[in-house]
Amino acid sequence: MTDTATVKAALRAQRIETPSWAYGNSGTRFKVFAQEGVPRNAYEKVDDAATVHRFTGVAPSIALHIPWDRVDDYAELTKHAGDAGIRIGAINPNVFQEDDYRLGSVCNPDPIVRRKALDHLLECVEIGATTGSTILSLWFADGTNYPGQDSIRARQDRLAEALEATYAAMPGAMRMLLEYKLFEPSFYTMDVPDWGTSYAHCLQLGDRAQVLVDTGHHAPGTNIEFIVALMLRAGRLGGFHFNSRFYADDDLMVGAADPFQLFRIMHEIVQGGALDPAADVAFMLDQCHNIEPKIPAMIRSVLNVQEATAKALLVDSDALRAAQDSGDVLGANAALMDAFNTDVRPILAELREEMGIDPDPIAAYRRSGHHERLVAERQGGAQAGWGA
Repeated sequence: MTDTATVKAALRAQRIETPSWAYGNSGTRFKVFAQEGVPRNAYEKVDDAATVHRFTGVAPSIALHIPWDRVDDYAELTKHAGDAGIRIGAINPNVFQEDDYRLGSVCNPDPIVRRKALDHLLECVEIGATTGSTILSLWFADGTNYPGQDSIRARQDRLAEALEATYAAMPGAMRMLLEYKLFEPSFYTMDVPDWGTSYAHCLQLGDRAQVLVDTGHHAPGTNIEFIVALMLRAGRLGGFHFNSRFYADDDLMVGAADPFQLFRIMHEIVQGGALDPAADVAFMLDQCHNIEPKIPAMIRSVLNVQEATAKALLVDSDALRAAQDSGDVLGANAALMDAFNTDVRPILAELREEMGIDPDPIAAYRRSGHHERLVAERQGGAQAGWGA
């Protein structure tokens, strides 16, 4: 049985990155619901991410989405983040929101459009170098809607060509994380639809290209923890975009739909030694909060990851291994269930007190009056949201 001190030490070292786009207005195809106090620019998004870190103690970086977070001076934005107590994390290019990308970006049949998309990827490499980011996070909406619309094989060739050029431009300390998605916005083929496609391209690129697992981007019933274990074994698990979904999208708070799945994923992380910061697995949130308040939703998401991690750390590995080796099916399952059914909130509350933060971050945020101050201060200007 893992002792409490060991669990706390691992949790204290855990880092969970929050995304800039989670702090702006967002919605569905049908409606974007504006909220009061939403950031109006990248600087205010950084401030909100710093607030989440202040109340949780484990969220010291913010992922940027370009051009949504484009600024005139990225060195200045980096300094602003440092002054706020956090740093710039992963850089996420956007090659899906312009009319030119109707038939794809780097996989588009038009070489002019492909060049435009590649130039943006290279721009994001430069932004990462300026901000000190070590992760270039790539997701492509590229795909087709109808059989015969384009050559499936040719699109893979175009994808490989763009990835190779981008990889070659990256500084030595930067990693490329290639995300996949089963469907949407393309409904016949997605050009990077699954972990296997991402993995195949990463193998061709080199050691600094790794698979990014978005927990919402799978068919119902997919065993995500199997993918995690497989990629860990292959040394190609670069990180996560944590979120949750009930049906086919991925914008709910992580752990909202299936907290047991999140626990199972974190169990594989712990068993594979990937919770150690030296393993360099990036734990990032990828969520858009459409109807819930932004900062509290992000705080709650961080807490959900912490709770799943704490439970995974409490698994009695010796008892589990003994049961597995002896073929004790029920005993092995019980070792997992005992940990999952443990209330870890007291351990986390103690840890937070030891870290000098409030043991109940949500309640502390509500008491702080921070939201009311944001509503009063952020008057005028255009709120940040999709495409801004």
